[in-house]
Amino acid sequence: MFKLGLIINPFAGIGGRVGLKGSDGEAIRQKALAMGAPKLSPVKTHNALSQLVDLKDKFEVFTVSGDMGENLCQAMGLNYQVVFQAKVPSTEEDTKESVQAMQSLGVNLILFAGGDGTARNIFETCDYEQMVLGIPAGVKIHSGVYAVSPEAAGLLVKDMINGKLLSLLSADVMDIDEGAFREGVVKAKKYGYLNVPGALQYVQAVKSGGHEVEELVLDDIAAEIIESMDDDTYYVIGSGTTCAAVMQQLGLDNTLLGSDIVFQESLYKSDAVEADLLALLNEGKKLKFIITVIGGQGHILGRGNHQLSPKVIKLAGWNNFEVIATKSKLQELEGRPLLTDTGDIELDHSLRGSKRVITGYRDFVIYPVGFSIEPIL
Repeated sequence: MFKLGLIINPFAGIGGRVGLKGSDGEAIRQKALAMGAPKLSPVKTHNALSQLVDLKDKFEVFTVSGDMGENLCQAMGLNYQVVFQAKVPSTEEDTKESVQAMQSLGVNLILFAGGDGTARNIFETCDYEQMVLGIPAGVKIHSGVYAVSPEAAGLLVKDMINGKLLSLLSADVMDIDEGAFREGVVKAKKYGYLNVPGALQYVQAVKSGGHEVEELVLDDIAAEIIESMDDDTYYVIGSGTTCAAVMQQLGLDNTLLGSDIVFQESLYKSDAVEADLLALLNEGKKLKFIITVIGGQGHILGRGNHQLSPKVIKLAGWNNFEVIATKSKLQELEGRPLLTDTGDIELDHSLRGSKRVITGYRDFVIYPVGFSIEPIL
């Protein structure tokens, strides 16, 4: 079941139609309401969610009380639960605390309706790994985290629920000084980035006669991993030829059917076992794990990397595991999810959702992660 977080800023865009150039601050909101300004964000959120009505048995909405999501979900007959009780009227702090509540429940995506101020609130609270998507409803829409329209936002979410392969984009969070804007001066400032899903467009890798192309892709993946390496982190490079490309580009010997530990781009430990990894973790060392996909099967855990045990995974944290794979390998799965078979069924269930997959240099996709429940024959 897809977990969709939903946050509506009921005041987003309220000052636009009455010429107030925004909706930041209680005084502006009260003035806009007194001037008869309509609340547009619930309508725009309805337009987005309307794209999902035929899939309502495939997802559950985790939302906020009242106008911040509950009322609309109830009116549309969606499967939902309220995870945070907002004040009346709602505030920026309600948005931030709602994000925290949704992240603690492991939502696949936080869908929010608002403007640049709402995007800032999300950014200030959001974990780096969390995917978000904005429904454009504010007066100011300078941030890149918003879909081009509410309907487009709904269609993107629909693709995610259906397990389609999407790009993972790092989008700017921008906001402007509303006071200066009302005086005709635009002062935009970038506050950071959020991860958003985007429509995937790429050229299918040529399988026949495409060996040189595949090697270039592996080089690009390796370059992305190596460029992001930190000097204070131990990197556990997993099994498989895709991971071997990282070791090759570092000029290090690798264990094709095991895991090697790299520290400051030098080989720290060859063919590491569970005890080696637990020792480093228990010493408080920072570890990152580079794992890949078993071609045709889709396993990322539990096949050829048993040293990455449930104890190791829980102690390290799933956010410290990077998945690398070529797009052609992902296409071979024909939409089937990546699989985890750690031997701990509760852990496997907890890893379900979406995971970023590095597919090249500065090239990523988001892909669903499931788990294996096949009986032993």
